[in-house]
Amino acid sequence: MQLAEVRNLYDQDGPFATVYLEGRAPAADAEHQVRLRWDDLRGRLEKDGAGEETVTALEKAVIVDDITEVQNNGRVLVANASGVLLNADWDAAIGAGDAAHFTQEPELGAFARERARSVRMLVAIADRTGATIRRVVAAEEHELDEQAERNVTEAANASVHKPREGALSHKQIQRRADEATKQNLREVAEHLDETSAKWHPDVVVLAGEVQGRNELRDELSDVLRDIAREAENGGTDDDAAEEALAEELRSIASDVANDRSQELTERYEHAAAHDQAVEGADRVARAAEMGAVETLLFEHDRSATDEAKLLGASARVDAQLGLLNTQVEDAVAAVLRFEAPDELKK
Repeated sequence: MQLAEVRNLYDQDGPFATVYLEGRAPAADAEHQVRLRWDDLRGRLEKDGAGEETVTALEKAVIVDDITEVQNNGRVLVANASGVLLNADWDAAIGAGDAAHFTQEPELGAFARERARSVRMLVAIADRTGATIRRVVAAEEHELDEQAERNVTEAANASVHKPREGALSHKQIQRRADEATKQNLREVAEHLDETSAKWHPDVVVLAGEVQGRNELRDELSDVLRDIAREAENGGTDDDAAEEALAEELRSIASDVANDRSQELTERYEHAAAHDQAVEGADRVARAAEMGAVETLLFEHDRSATDEAKLLGASARVDAQLGLLNTQVEDAVAAVLRFEAPDELKK
């Protein structure tokens, strides 16, 4: 995860209210359920000292016209007295529960871990005249979540498909239709470039007809071609084709996640062997003060000491966040931009 995504939060004045609303299955009484859940969270924030301006701003972000989407997708929100600073889908696994914090630093450890675990896939299902483009997020123990779709040959109809269980899945597939805007594969490639610049996918997946996806690959920019993979099966023709595509996407996402984990482990081990890594909350904090942190590393499933402060300090020096599957002191380490000075080795 590029911490630049949340960098602007740390330029604001605290204290901050951080709210997590777990995504749950849609229900006829979604509005009533969300209101009850918000009332509980509001009570916790007020008990901890959150001011009226902060709480009111959060309430306006939670109690919205399309409240079913809030219930379905979940939310992570950060606000201070000036208003809401972050309002993003929260892809936590069912059972994670709701949470509220009122602290001097935003409590974004859970959000950052979820982003670091997930794989963003920009999917183009091509034929010889155009393509349907989807943004898909795959995270551990979830179902594939198709955040958006753009059909670039004809207007798409909104629909929902539930994939089979897989090793790497996401809580649901959601598709939002968009109008037809592109009519040939060169324009599709240009659209993929524009979307990638804003959304920063981990992988571009080319699916659909063999001839269509081969021609689309030829039109891709060098940057996208370097992260492109092909889905040999599946498409948009019917439920069976959609299911086959979902299986392909799960497999690709699992490969990307495994490759990323292996690469990060090797980077950390190499850096540690060359005095370009530190572990422990105090050393990482001091490294961040020096502007030395290139990649902040949290343990996969254990909270770090002073986690919120370390996230903020690392975001301020434009660091990345990665996850380790091995134990380190205080559950936190960092790969450095340069060899650790003597004071960080103590």
